[in-house]
Amino acid sequence: MECSVGADRLPVESGPHPGGTALAPGCVAPHFVLPDADMETFDLRDAKQRGVVVLCFYPRDGTPACTRQAIEFSDHEDDFIREGAAVIGISPDDCLTHAAFRDEHGISIRLLSDPDLEVCRLYGVLHRREGCERDTVRRTTILIDRAGVVRHLIDDVQLRGHAAEVLKLVKEIARNN
Repeated sequence: MECSVGADRLPVESGPHPGGTALAPGCVAPHFVLPDADMETFDLRDAKQRGVVVLCFYPRDGTPACTRQAIEFSDHEDDFIREGAAVIGISPDDCLTHAAFRDEHGISIRLLSDPDLEVCRLYGVLHRREGCERDTVRRTTILIDRAGVVRHLIDDVQLRGHAAEVLKLVKEIARNN
């Protein structure tokens, strides 16, 4: 498999991908550290050592689609934990907004704050909508295995049944590792 930049594998500390394209399966996921809703540090390097990491990039807290997606993943959280996977939501919202969103809707997945869009840019999940003056986050789910390799990338997320689809992929990764 080739990475979006034409290399077989990217170095872990790689920068943004040309043209803002998302990573491709087979690429090494770029390392990052971000704060969560409780202002605790999340380090990708530590998380992937425990199992598959599911990164769910989304535009912002509180919108109907983002709320539905976060609730669906939270509803399946025990299933993901049984498979040794961690589901992580990432958006530009700040930690306090994440905490309010989590508490209001009973969200149990970990929500990370990327207000400067550095990680979103690094993972190539930004796009500019027609008529907008700034980049927005494209709803994208990326599955990373214990070795830090991107195994699946879903950039045309259909909300209904998405968590179940991702869980099926996590089980496939677990069987093959």
